[in-house]
Amino acid sequence: MELEDINTIAVLGAGNMGHGIAEVAALAGYDVTLRDINEEFVRNGYEQIEWSVGKLAEKDQISDDLADATLERITPLVDVEEAVADVDVVIEAVPEKMDIKKEVYGEVEQYAPDHAIFATNTSSLSITELSEVTDRPERFCGMHFFNPPIRMPLVEVISGAHTDEETLDVIEALAEDVDKSPVRVHKDSPGFIVNRVLVPLMNEAAWMVYEDEATVAEIDSTAKFDMGLPMGLFELTDQVGLDVGLHVQEYMHETLGDAYAPCPMTEEKVEAEELGKKTGKGVYDYEDGDGVQIPTDEGKEWIADRLLAVMADEVAQLIDDDVAGPDAIDEAMKLGAGFPDGPAKMADGRGLSELLEALEDAYEKTDAARHEPSEALRTFADEGNFYGDDDDEETDGYDYEDIAVEIDGRVANLVIDRPHRMNTITTDMINEIDDALDSLVDDEDVRAILLTGAEDRAFSAGFDASTAAAGSGIEAADLSRLGQRVFGRLEEIPMPVLAAIDGYCLGGGMELATCADMRIASERSQFGQPEHNLGLIPGWGGTQRLKHVVGEGRAKEIIFTARNDYEPETMYDYGFVNEVVSTEEFEDRAWEFARDLAAGPPIAMEFSKRAMLAGRDDTDAGLALEASSFGHLFTTDDLWEGLSAFQSDRDPEFEGK
Repeated sequence: MELEDINTIAVLGAGNMGHGIAEVAALAGYDVTLRDINEEFVRNGYEQIEWSVGKLAEKDQISDDLADATLERITPLVDVEEAVADVDVVIEAVPEKMDIKKEVYGEVEQYAPDHAIFATNTSSLSITELSEVTDRPERFCGMHFFNPPIRMPLVEVISGAHTDEETLDVIEALAEDVDKSPVRVHKDSPGFIVNRVLVPLMNEAAWMVYEDEATVAEIDSTAKFDMGLPMGLFELTDQVGLDVGLHVQEYMHETLGDAYAPCPMTEEKVEAEELGKKTGKGVYDYEDGDGVQIPTDEGKEWIADRLLAVMADEVAQLIDDDVAGPDAIDEAMKLGAGFPDGPAKMADGRGLSELLEALEDAYEKTDAARHEPSEALRTFADEGNFYGDDDDEETDGYDYEDIAVEIDGRVANLVIDRPHRMNTITTDMINEIDDALDSLVDDEDVRAILLTGAEDRAFSAGFDASTAAAGSGIEAADLSRLGQRVFGRLEEIPMPVLAAIDGYCLGGGMELATCADMRIASERSQFGQPEHNLGLIPGWGGTQRLKHVVGEGRAKEIIFTARNDYEPETMYDYGFVNEVVSTEEFEDRAWEFARDLAAGPPIAMEFSKRAMLAGRDDTDAGLALEASSFGHLFTTDDLWEGLSAFQSDRDPEFEGK
């Protein structure tokens, strides 16, 4: 089977995951049957989809026509035979109980077409064991979406022991076609990637509190403000639900051994029905207490090392067992858990030898199986790191972590590429932009730069403060100067720069866009400099450059009000945006605009930028440069090409000579 052969998908289970998966598939153009065990469950699931697509349309993230078409593609059903009799893929999302899932597959096998692929949305259960209930284990795999499916980009595509490569290829292609980012899991290992790393981490946090090694405040402060994780670990535990976490822990304990034994504190809270936010009380108290209160300054270095060491050991085992490589693990954790960097990269940065020592110290102190370092971690610590020595690898000059650069004709598309964090900006990203600009300025084929975000929800939502908290090795004032200098290069480089803004353009992201020569925006874009809400000011040139674009009064309004909801039409009226384009036409118009700029005379473009910049605060200096540039241009071949083209009524072909 090929992706082109897939037209209809059955989603079994209309709960949070099931109706979310059905919505994602229908939005992508697939006909979907949504099935659950009774009419009430199915109806509730369908109504949730109605509400969700309505919100997407209300926010202009999809058109009203697409919202209507999405709902028309979904057929809610209770009868199993009717739901699966004529489908190409079955995605099962029933409760996370092995016996329930097996019962479902035993029934579905009777009615599904022979060619249909079965994919289970399990977060940790054995793909192999489930596949053996069916008569098609080779066409059975894991397709693990993350909650909520409409927003979370990751899908783990998991091989069972019997799964053939064709099945994995098709499901991976399907994940991409429904606008998700698949990560291949090569072996059927409990917890797969994200839960295999995350659950032991959360369990270790619970054990440290239970054994009086650390407090909840110290652990969450360390995780959130020192390590830069998106949430404190107990904050995350309450968000997920202690019962959900315990279920995965128990399965991992059963299948992987004593190193994964659940903490009694978690078991006690589940028994007391203190399950987290959904019950009003978990580790934090949301009804009678203040809820999540995480201090910014109670982090401990030893706690960070312990937590990172626990993650490093899981990463080492996953790599050693050929479940996934370090790049796939890091990608999965960034997309599925919102980590600013992946655990393999974080561990390499800290040093595997130091983390091994931290785990050995814990084992000597506690004699707990969870602290006994694996042989895999010892081996990687001896070798030095997870990623190996990449110094000898050849690249094309545009190989980066947080940005991407693609050359299309005369246009270089510089993409802010952190979709898992709304394309927020990091110190490393600023340095990568600096390096990329060096290469692009030296590339004689590049005549214009198109600056975009990697996803349709954000051009860039600002600075990712968690990466500074994680330790960037740079003082705040120096970080400001770095951003000022690098962003300012967009004004200084010889070719025109067009910022194409789709979605959020906030804080540091708006400061970056301000440095472009021109800006276009989609109708669903949203602007603002909200730094004053944090007691800060724009630190990457916003207090100086914005006033030259919109005027000092408007700049003060934008900065002082700290709003983050300026609409594109307003920013057009203010002179910040050159064009507002419908969402459907936005990408095509951005490239058309950039190619028009790239077709212009390179020398004249460069001289115009220089003269405007020189005259920004000194008109006489700008006029002097304008005059000398004007004279120089009369000596260029481009001038005569332009005159000749004008006289011949044709488009000029400038060569920059």
